[in-house]
Amino acid sequence: MAKVELKQPIVQEISEQIKDAQSVVLVDYRGLTVEEVTALRKELREAGVTYKVYKNTLMNFAFKGTDLESMSSLLEGPNAIAISKTDATAPARILAKFAKTATALELKAGVVEGTFYDAEGIKAIASVPSREELLSKFLGSIQSPITNFARVLNQIAEQGGAADAAVAAPAEEAPAAEEATAEEAPAAEAESN
Repeated sequence: MAKVELKQPIVQEISEQIKDAQSVVLVDYRGLTVEEVTALRKELREAGVTYKVYKNTLMNFAFKGTDLESMSSLLEGPNAIAISKTDATAPARILAKFAKTATALELKAGVVEGTFYDAEGIKAIASVPSREELLSKFLGSIQSPITNFARVLNQIAEQGGAADAAVAAPAEEAPAAEEATAEEAPAAEAESN
């Protein structure tokens, strides 16, 4: 009884961590060096992702009755969970990228926005850009036609101004040319006489 009471706060902590999570990814970290784990934790922390190692039995208790219960069957061996409350794809994206260089890190499964994904599904989610990237691409695609339209209008205005100047220049030169021919005409008549 005393052991269960001592472990209850840890189960409660896990439950609080996963309660409002957008995504939770389960990984097997066996074989990672201390330096690799430190670098991984730093990268995850910078992205607002919590990375914790808990005992499988405690995670199993915390997962019961939640969307994460589907991951309970995978709780064998040394496991850690990466939890994000803000960016649904961040844990999968960072862990998959890290696993390319640290081959000992194994993505096992995850739950993203209430849906269970196996290791392959998590790798597919890892390829989805972050929310900020998607928004910036969306805004860029909206701004692009507007920017192009503004450039075209600007070029038309510039060409229109150049055309007005070209039309005005020959009109100004024409009277001067007429005066020059008028002056040359009497001089030519005087020479012929």
